[in-house]
Amino acid sequence: MTMFLKPGESEDQHGEQPIFTTKAHVFQIDPKTKKNWIPASSSAVLVSYYFDGSRNSYRIISVEGSKAIINSTITSNMTFTKTSQKFGQWSDPRANTVYGLGFGTEADLAQFVEKFREVKELTRQLEANTNGSTSDEPDPSSPAAVISQMRSLHARTSSMSSVGQSENDRRSLTNSLPVSESQVKYENDRLKIALAQSSANAKKWEIELQTLKNNNARLTAALQESTANVEEWKKQLAAYKEESARLKKKVLEIEQGGQGVGGDTKVLEEQVVELSARLQAVEEDKQSKAKEIDSLSSRLQDMTLKESQSIQLADKIKILENENKQLKDQVKDLEIEKDMLEHKMSRETDDMTAVQQQIQNKMSELTTLQGKMSNILKQSADDNILENSVL
Repeated sequence: MTMFLKPGESEDQHGEQPIFTTKAHVFQIDPKTKKNWIPASSSAVLVSYYFDGSRNSYRIISVEGSKAIINSTITSNMTFTKTSQKFGQWSDPRANTVYGLGFGTEADLAQFVEKFREVKELTRQLEANTNGSTSDEPDPSSPAAVISQMRSLHARTSSMSSVGQSENDRRSLTNSLPVSESQVKYENDRLKIALAQSSANAKKWEIELQTLKNNNARLTAALQESTANVEEWKKQLAAYKEESARLKKKVLEIEQGGQGVGGDTKVLEEQVVELSARLQAVEEDKQSKAKEIDSLSSRLQDMTLKESQSIQLADKIKILENENKQLKDQVKDLEIEKDMLEHKMSRETDDMTAVQQQIQNKMSELTTLQGKMSNILKQSADDNILENSVL
C-alpha cells in the first residue's frame, strides 16, 4: 500500500514509510571492469521503496542481515533499464555504482519497473514544487505588521539556533567519519596485500606440486619397468648360476680324466678356456645387475620422500585456499562498509550545506526586516512631528 505524508506532518510523526516491497537477487557492477556483475546478496532478499518525509525524497533500500546492500536515493534523472525478461538495472551517481536486480518472475520485474516510473514522476513533481515555490511576504504598511513579522522572525531565529546546534553535531560526526574511513581503507589495503601474497605463494606451491606430481609419475613408470627388469635379471642370474655350476663340474671331470682322454685333450682344453670366459662374463654381468638394483632401490626411496613432500604441499595449498577465501570475504565486507561510510558522509555534507544555506537566507531576511522597520519607525516619527507642528 502506497503511503504519503500529509502536509504539515514531519518525519518525527511518520519517519521513512515503505511504499512497495518485493524480493530479488541483488548485484553490483564490478568497479574495475565496469562490465561484470558481482553478487551483493547470497540469496533473494527484500527490496523496498521508502518515502522520507523530512527530505521529500524516495529511496530504494535492501538489507541482508545487518548490512545495507542497497541505499539509493531516486532522482528525476535516473532510469531503470530492463536488460532481460527477469533482470533490470539502474545507475546511482551518488553511490558511484550500478545496481542490478534479478527477479523470480517477469511479473515481479514489471511491478518494480512500474513502481520505479511512478516514484520517479513523484520525485520530479517534488523537485518542481521545491524549485517553483516562493514565500509570499505581506507588504508592511503599518508598525503593527512589522512588529508581527519581527516576532515571527524571532521565533524562526530561535528555531535556527537549535538547527545550528544540530549542525554542530552533524559537523562533529562528519569530522569523525574520515577517521573511520581512513581506518577502513588502511585495513582494506592491508588485507589486499596479504591476499596478493597468499595468492602468489599458493600459485608457486601449485607449480611445485605439479612438478612433483610429474616427477612422481615418471619415477613410478621407471620403477615398474625396473621391477620387471629385475625379475628378468633374477631369472637370467639363476640360469647363469646353474650353467656355471655345470661348467665347473665338467671342468673337474675333465681335469680328473685328462690322462685317459688321449687325443681329445686339446679340444677339451679349448672348451675349458671358452667355458671359463663365459663364466667370467656371467660374474661381471651379475655384479653390474646388482649395482643397478642398488641404484633403483635408492631412486625408489627418493621417490617415496618426494611423494610425502607432495602430500604435505597439497595440505598447505588447501589451507592457503581457505585463507584466501576468508581474506576475499573480509575485503568484500570492508569495501561494502567503505561505500556505506562514503554515502553517509555525502548525505551529511549535503545536509550541512542545506542548513548553512537556510541560515544565510534567514540572516538576509532579518537584515531586510530591520531596514523596513527602521524606515517605518522613521516615517512614524516624521508624521508625529508634522502633526505636532500643525497643532
